[in-house]
Amino acid sequence: MAEWAPHSPVRGTGWLPGWRLTFGGADVHWEGALATVVEDSDDQVFVVLYDVPEWDEASLDQWTGTELGMYHKVRLRVATLDGDVLAWFYVLDAYEGGLPSALYLGIIADAAERAGAPSDYVTALRSRPCKSLGD
Repeated sequence: MAEWAPHSPVRGTGWLPGWRLTFGGADVHWEGALATVVEDSDDQVFVVLYDVPEWDEASLDQWTGTELGMYHKVRLRVATLDGDVLAWFYVLDAYEGGLPSALYLGIIADAAERAGAPSDYVTALRSRPCKSLGD
């Protein structure tokens, strides 16, 4: 986020109930499938919330390929310690499936850990199947 939305401070963290983290599509840069969320009534995703001004939103839209149809934005309810808030999410417009690269998955797990995700959640992220170098 610091690179693509440098004027967007962290607002807090929370849980996206009724959704799960998954991967789909493929990206040459990340050498594997990309992160997204899909509805799943039995799961939840730990999330970091940001205050994103309009000028950073345009940068994020460009970076995620929203204009190219790679991702679309949806507004979802996040459970925080201060109550529920509505937040925008980028959801991948591609098939679910495929494996993320080990590097990509590690970046996601490291970010969750730094943001204060519970250790069992971070451990589950780190133990997900992924592509190792050269796969």
